[in-house]
Amino acid sequence: MAGYVEDRWLKKRANKETGRRERTALWGKCTRYRVKGIPGVRDRSFDTVADAKAWLAEAQTDARRGDFVDVRDGAISLREYVEKHWWPSQVHPAQTLESMKYRIWGHVLPYLGELALKDIGVSELRKWSADVQRAVGQGTANLAWVYLKAIMQAAVEDKRLFRNPCKGNSSIKPPRKPERKARAWPQGRVDAVRAALSDRYQITLDLGVGCGLRQGEAFALSPADVHSDFLHVERQILMYKSQLYFGPPKRRKERDVPLPEALAKRILAHQERFVPIEVTLPWLDPEEPSLDRESRRKVTVPLLVYTGRRGAINRTTWNTKAWKPALAIAGVIPPLPQRQPGERPSRVWEPSREHGFHVLRHTYASVMLEAGESVVSLAKWLGHSDPAFTLRTYTHFMPQAGARGMSAIEDWLTDLG
Repeated sequence: MAGYVEDRWLKKRANKETGRRERTALWGKCTRYRVKGIPGVRDRSFDTVADAKAWLAEAQTDARRGDFVDVRDGAISLREYVEKHWWPSQVHPAQTLESMKYRIWGHVLPYLGELALKDIGVSELRKWSADVQRAVGQGTANLAWVYLKAIMQAAVEDKRLFRNPCKGNSSIKPPRKPERKARAWPQGRVDAVRAALSDRYQITLDLGVGCGLRQGEAFALSPADVHSDFLHVERQILMYKSQLYFGPPKRRKERDVPLPEALAKRILAHQERFVPIEVTLPWLDPEEPSLDRESRRKVTVPLLVYTGRRGAINRTTWNTKAWKPALAIAGVIPPLPQRQPGERPSRVWEPSREHGFHVLRHTYASVMLEAGESVVSLAKWLGHSDPAFTLRTYTHFMPQAGARGMSAIEDWLTDLG
């Protein structure tokens, strides 16, 4: 079996005249015993021959099974491992990378970055989990935990750690993912918010409720995407590093969505009042996450909805200056606080995540399911990759599903009687 223990203080062969092994030039200057010769395993030194032989036997066994881990490779700091080894290997859409970087560099590395991988154990993770949950919201803390767990698992697969400390430790309470049920609006609230929006933006609400479009998809809709009985969704407006881009829909899933006749009439009326304009933006391709803005191809699209300055809509500005004021007027969220004499007016709204534009998409789903539409069809129209996800998200919008089945069994048994 490959591998042996070398005594670095004495020559390998005895002196022919004295019969004794003579000292080498390293006598007393280094660790005496060194394990060598195991393929793919770096040499390692020990003070005693017993320790060297024990490690040799263990290393030979692990190397033969492909399980050998050199603890010295785990001496690298978490920050260095992430920045030099893990992060460069991540291939995701640019927006996903931006979100990941915010959480890893903002909520993982400031706490654990200077520790060696091998020194991140249960106590360190327990303290980090408590600290990060005190510093940020549950959702952000949960995502930070997910990324840390993935980083440590990669270190295991890179043979830097024996095991992932984020797995299988019942004493660690990782940040829980907030449980948020999808909420739908009643028609009265939809109508009230629509009336509170400026005329040029009312069509965005119609597209959300009438076809289940995401906010960026509604902002990127072109008259050419509108057909007699369906909408073709092939792009959205994205924001990356505070800049606007056109890009494919989420998960690159283009789709056709049935177009209600009433919505088709509203779209036509909107076009007559607000003539579509051409807008040119770079194309943010998920397969080219590192390409700079100037090098990306430019795409020109006639937009159905645009700002008063005849440009593409920035969702952050729109949410602050159009959507939330409409919510406040409709009584959905509190208005901005009244300013005191001499104070500048506040533009900071209270958090209202559950009343974002996405609630219109939930409302569309609730109406469809309550009307008896199939989950498979709804998943296709919403652009979900798996109908099971649609079912998990919106199952509480189907209160009559069980009742229909019970009624059918009741009728069947009654007929048998």
